[in-house]
Amino acid sequence: MSGHGTPIPMTSHPCGPLAGVAEVPGDKSISHRSLILGALAVGETVITGLLEGEDVLDTAKAMRAFGAEVTREDDGTWHVHGVGVGGFAEPDQVIDCGNSGTGVRLIMGAMATSPITATFTGDASLNGRPMARVTDPLALFGTQSVGRNGGRLPMTIVGAADPVPVRYAVPVPSAQVKSAVLLAGLNAPGETVVIEKEATRDHTERMLAGFGAQVSVEDSDEGRVITLTGQPELRPQTIAVPRDPSSAAFPVCAALIVPGSDVLVPGIGLNPTRAGLYATLREMGADLTYENEREEGGEPVADLRARYSPDMQGIEVPPERAASMIDEYPVLSVVAANANGKTMMRGVKELRVKESDRIDAMAQGLRANGVSVEEGDDWWSVDGMGIGGVPGGGTCESFLDHRIAMSFMVLGMGAKAPVKVDDGGPIATSFPIFEPLMGGLGARVLRANR
Repeated sequence: MSGHGTPIPMTSHPCGPLAGVAEVPGDKSISHRSLILGALAVGETVITGLLEGEDVLDTAKAMRAFGAEVTREDDGTWHVHGVGVGGFAEPDQVIDCGNSGTGVRLIMGAMATSPITATFTGDASLNGRPMARVTDPLALFGTQSVGRNGGRLPMTIVGAADPVPVRYAVPVPSAQVKSAVLLAGLNAPGETVVIEKEATRDHTERMLAGFGAQVSVEDSDEGRVITLTGQPELRPQTIAVPRDPSSAAFPVCAALIVPGSDVLVPGIGLNPTRAGLYATLREMGADLTYENEREEGGEPVADLRARYSPDMQGIEVPPERAASMIDEYPVLSVVAANANGKTMMRGVKELRVKESDRIDAMAQGLRANGVSVEEGDDWWSVDGMGIGGVPGGGTCESFLDHRIAMSFMVLGMGAKAPVKVDDGGPIATSFPIFEPLMGGLGARVLRANR
């Protein structure tokens, strides 16, 4: 069942051409950070375009629990009256982060160097995910943590009363770990340094600088070195959240595999640390074009047009690209199933510890729909069947994972027979308007009771 209620079985039917404008929700990564940094600033931050999915709403509730005033106007504008760096109050209740690994890990970092205690929990999926990758570096600041076996939620974090700055080399590419350490470094004296061998999404660095923190980024023999000067006074900002490239992936990929489709997705954030999927699709032969390229709020943005692409070829995806498209591999595998030849994806072990084991989840579901998949610990491959070649007709388990559920809904749009998922409820965590948006383009995604 979904982490937030009764399971919602969904079926995606083969459909005619998808056409129109797909106005996908705001970027989830930037939405989380806007709320958290707004809460750590002094004064009022105003946010438009915020993703109002369950994950982000849970972060908004958490910021209120730590003492920030967070309100929403009827027109969708959000206001955050921050408490300043080090100003978090101790929450009265357990902080429930629902399904959001990003939310819980970033919030842990933000409170880790204040002398307060907080207990975190989440849904069944989040409570099964590893937190030691964050709590281990936070311990270097002087933070203590007590959780379930294996470093899992529910977990209590005791913030450091006298934090010390940290120099930390991130062992695996993870923007969440990097960001948690940087947020903890805000309330530590001196300079906190984070080193990453492979660049990950850099929204935290960009937004910290925008809020007035002193942040420098340099490339060295060690890797990408990010240095943050602690104990700044963050300045409130006015933020227009760009549309989420990870959410855009679903209407884009559907358009590529459904004959006759032509879909425009306006205002997509194309930060180079997030745009790996689109580079990969173009290498496969996808008809993708960027229109009206511009910069908004320090982030590159463009309108993305996707057209039916019947001659896509399987490729070997460069492993060094994994960090820039880690959330998009599930839907990429759907495109790969509709391409010609084999698509090989390496360097993707991080997929094993996302909301679900995404390699296993996609492999099971693709096989249930007649697609041949091979997998290893750190790789997987999909044998393409060409446009219209996927048999479909299978039922897939979503494993409480929004991206798995949406990927199989895309698969059904281009398959010979409908594709079902056992529970589409988790889709609401990141893309609450998925069904009406896809329906407006011409898709047929139906709930079991309809």
